[in-house]
Amino acid sequence: MTKLHWKRTLRTASSERFLALRDGQDVAAVDLHHLGNGTVAGTVVLLESAGWQESDVPALLQSLDEDFLPDVDLAHGTLNYTVVIGRVLGNYEAEKDGG
Repeated sequence: MTKLHWKRTLRTASSERFLALRDGQDVAAVDLHHLGNGTVAGTVVLLESAGWQESDVPALLQSLDEDFLPDVDLAHGTLNYTVVIGRVLGNYEAEKDGG
């Protein structure tokens, strides 16, 4: 698998969103939520157009863990992920009131 490049697209006091890019194309999105008890819960959306295989998931999670999550890890139970595969239907945003 070609090396992934991570791009942080959103950061708040307790959460972050990342896009994974491979060869300049979006291949996955990850939302991380830093919980009050010191753990991190993540949702990983693999874009089906990227051709992901289930066997690719551990390397993807390890890449994110090594680059952005030094204080938590799966082995110690301080990090957990839900992984899904899907496709982007579109971006929907609230319309500004013209009032």
